[in-house]
Amino acid sequence: MSIRLPAGAPGARILGLGGYRPRRRVTNDELAQVMETNDEWIRTRVGIAERRWASEDETLVEMSVAAGGKALAASGLAPDEVDLVILASASLTEPIPGIGPQVAHRLGIPRPGAFDLNAGCAGFCYALEVASSAIRAGSARNALVVGVERLTDVVDKTDRSTAVIFADGAGAAVLGASDEPGIGPVAWGSDGDQFSAIEIAAGTGTMTMAGQAVYRWATTRLTDTLVQAMESAGVEAKDVDVFAPHQANLRIVESMTKRLGFGEDVVVARDIVQSGNTSAASIPLALAALLESGEAKSGDLALVLGYGAGLTFAGQVLVLP
Repeated sequence: MSIRLPAGAPGARILGLGGYRPRRRVTNDELAQVMETNDEWIRTRVGIAERRWASEDETLVEMSVAAGGKALAASGLAPDEVDLVILASASLTEPIPGIGPQVAHRLGIPRPGAFDLNAGCAGFCYALEVASSAIRAGSARNALVVGVERLTDVVDKTDRSTAVIFADGAGAAVLGASDEPGIGPVAWGSDGDQFSAIEIAAGTGTMTMAGQAVYRWATTRLTDTLVQAMESAGVEAKDVDVFAPHQANLRIVESMTKRLGFGEDVVVARDIVQSGNTSAASIPLALAALLESGEAKSGDLALVLGYGAGLTFAGQVLVLP
């Protein structure tokens, strides 16, 4: 006896994006008051001018609900039309219960499949692939994917190797079935031999990062992943309208842009300058900001790449909603 699969399974595409940025802005000058650093040092090395730090009431759940609500509104779907919720985060403080079901409940989504996923800063791209695969397989019709972080809970705020970089926020995307696919095949993987390059060691509760090692890895090993993502989607660099890699370091973004040969006609996300590194939230936050500002428009072809702790990485070509 054979198993019957859904006939004519559809493709998937993003229907709406949304983001939430914490209220508190933290400038480089403010950080210089508590650690040995200054505005020029930070801008030169990572390209950040300011970042957002969450206040006590801006919890992972609250920020996820805010971003998810905006994405739902932008998608035009009602909450009861969503049947899958995936929440990506590297800063969850409790193993159980997961916050995905809580976020779904708060948004009025009735009884969806819901769970949390941790793939470090690649989490949003991993979750995007899982959700789009579920839609293509017929396991879901519409899905909500959220990337959310409170990294200020896990960094030493006097350590300039991490505190000047990491920040808080949430970004979300609503996906739906589509006869015309809007999410290309994922190019993903991991380099587990470098698992300790970014970690929160057991019992410490504090993140550490080998910044130079991660920089070398990102700038030398991940260009091939971007090329693979484009080839798998059947597009070339000249077809790309928007390049939105994970906002880890402005110098990494600029290096990747140059290595791929993108010209001035390609819109390059530089959200890190004002937002810092928000890990799993950085890509949806950057895309939502580009659409809101008009720098990008509906129908644009975007190349995205998430990468981080694990070390994990994932790249996709997307059609913007």
